[in-house]
Amino acid sequence: MAKDTKERILTKALELFSQKGYDGTNIKEIMVSLGFVKTAMYRHFESKEEIWNTLLDRLIDYYEERFGSPEHLPPVPESLEELLAMTIRMVNFTVHDETVVMTRKLLTIEQFRDDRARALATKHFLNGLTEMFTHVFSGMMDKELLCRDDPAMVAFAYTTPISALIHLCDREPEKTNETLDRIEAFCRHFMKVYGAS
Repeated sequence: MAKDTKERILTKALELFSQKGYDGTNIKEIMVSLGFVKTAMYRHFESKEEIWNTLLDRLIDYYEERFGSPEHLPPVPESLEELLAMTIRMVNFTVHDETVVMTRKLLTIEQFRDDRARALATKHFLNGLTEMFTHVFSGMMDKELLCRDDPAMVAFAYTTPISALIHLCDREPEKTNETLDRIEAFCRHFMKVYGAS
């Protein structure tokens, strides 16, 4: 029961922080929205800062288990179509998983206030994707599926437009289907340009 209560607090905190930011959300608001008295929170968390840090820890674990990390890199595709399928699967996950969507919104808001949020935003919006696809593209170049080039630069060229389009889905959710089509068209164009003859 205590674990369920703690999870409910963290889930509600993520929802409110992703809408109003850390400074725009207070503990009383979290508790009232859950039907708790404020003192109930102190059995689980000493402060809003502890909720924040615990939430970030959970979000890191959630993302890495489902999407990947330097310790859990995706397998190198055996074909360009397999690369496309892997990319679309990853994009669909990041655009449709509510926890990931709220995490992205939270990091976008809080990257200017909190050093840890800034580092996570850089990792998840830029560096982590580039590192992951550097591994993928290096392997694909070794298999002669992609033209030989600097895999880090190719990964940067691939992931940056996709990341920008994912953020467009957050800002304009009514354009999600259109944006997913643009991502697929971009991926196909990329493969036409970089695919080995």
